[in-house]
Amino acid sequence: MTSAARPGEDDLIARWLRPLATDPAALGLRDDAACLTPPPGHDLVLTKDALAAGVHFFAADPWDLVARKALRTNLSDLAAKGARPLGYLLALGLPDDWTAGQMDALAAGLAADQAEFAIALYGGDTIRSPAGLMLSITAIGAVPTGRMLARTSARPGDAVYVTGTIGDAALGLPLRRARIDGTPPPAWQPPPDLADHLVDRYLLPRPRTALAAWLAGHASAGMDVSDGLLIDAGRMAAASGVAITLDLDAVPLSPAVEAALDLDAGCLATALTGGDDYELLFCAPPGLDPAAAPVAITRIGHVSADTPGLRLTGRRHADFTAIRPGFRHF
Repeated sequence: MTSAARPGEDDLIARWLRPLATDPAALGLRDDAACLTPPPGHDLVLTKDALAAGVHFFAADPWDLVARKALRTNLSDLAAKGARPLGYLLALGLPDDWTAGQMDALAAGLAADQAEFAIALYGGDTIRSPAGLMLSITAIGAVPTGRMLARTSARPGDAVYVTGTIGDAALGLPLRRARIDGTPPPAWQPPPDLADHLVDRYLLPRPRTALAAWLAGHASAGMDVSDGLLIDAGRMAAASGVAITLDLDAVPLSPAVEAALDLDAGCLATALTGGDDYELLFCAPPGLDPAAAPVAITRIGHVSADTPGLRLTGRRHADFTAIRPGFRHF
């Protein structure tokens, strides 16, 4: 479709974005702002993440999955705060060669996740982005007043937990790259079904929104694991002014990651530092029953009053050397 045949900005909004604005707060996307009334007895929690082609996803990735990843990374942040998602604002930067088919896919991806997570689009902006597709989302959630989980409130004596499994997306990234550019896959590539699992976890995060309300009632501190387990645990330790000790033998790994480790033990460093997990890292007082959580959680460490920072223990630590603790943009 040529630029002359594509809808203009107003028609673009009407065709693809207005149908996503299902909450009255959005005012049908006919104004410059939304008007949101917080639920009674709740604080609003706001978070923002941006995704750009060539940085967070491949230009060849399907636009429906890119849109869902952009939304889900923000929902993961809200879940880590114990907040229920309400809706989001979207800034959408479109490349010069965008097509109606790509916008159909993007809108369908957002619509699917809006239905799954019971949220709506509140508004945003659309711009040209000659360097490639870019999405910036501000997600808004609600948490009972005074109950938001900060990364600054880990306490000595707390146990440290993580949801799900760690490292799947980080190992899925080089597999996805090999599939796109045709280069040989890494030597540690697991069998096809396990490799597909890793790629899928890279393309589509699983925000642990089902855990949010439970966390608000049980945890003392929380954050999501986006840049790598080690760097994010270190950030929590620094922000709280405590020591966090992680047992690397206790970190939950999927069968796909374990299969990769059997072929190359060096994959452990990638799994623990590669990022894109979007699992939740949280601290809670002793005595927490993991079986009572609505999402699988694993105890992986503890908090102490020692010199603030991150400490690693376990058999796997003996052979573990990370070139860097996690992902950094700069």
